[in-house]
Amino acid sequence: MNAEGPEDLDDAALLARHVAGDGGVAFGELFRRHRDRMYAVALRTTGNRELAADAVQEAFISAFRRAEAYRGEAAVTTWLHRIVVNACLDRLRREKVSVRRAGDLGELDLPDRHDRHGSTETALVVHEALARLPETQRAALVLVDMHAVPVAEAALVLGVAEGTVKSRCFRGREALAAMLRPGGLAASDAGEDEGAGPAVVASAERTEPRGAS
Repeated sequence: MNAEGPEDLDDAALLARHVAGDGGVAFGELFRRHRDRMYAVALRTTGNRELAADAVQEAFISAFRRAEAYRGEAAVTTWLHRIVVNACLDRLRREKVSVRRAGDLGELDLPDRHDRHGSTETALVVHEALARLPETQRAALVLVDMHAVPVAEAALVLGVAEGTVKSRCFRGREALAAMLRPGGLAASDAGEDEGAGPAVVASAERTEPRGAS
């Protein structure tokens, strides 16, 4: 009977085979399965294509080298999400980049920003507003609202309590709703031009309730 090929194994079995030493074949299958989803998470978390690509590359290299650290307490995808999100946040902190240019925030197949179609305009506005959220709130919203990751799993990915994820999502949604009202982003820009941070972002950055970390 022929041995199972990488494509026949589940994620945990692939990781175990990689740790056992198969020359990277099993990990290559993991990368093939999950790279697109991880890139989408990274793109929305960083708001910048180049940073997202670098973070995903860094994350998968880290996962490849530290695969033995996976203990099976959570799904392999949860483990990968955690590494990718941490890589994104680390890069944002190190680079201290601004992620406010709408052209940097679209998906891979996002139409040209000069296309006046309503859905394109809406997507650009949403991505621009998302980029203005604090990193912790953005990461929570990306996982829970945009990638349908359960709150419990998002808590494992982000290394915080479930209540903290809910709090960050709530505050992030409030801030996004305010920015997406007519004139919301324009008002924020005007406030910045006057040297004062936009009120909606200041509100979003309020200290989280005690017990949320």
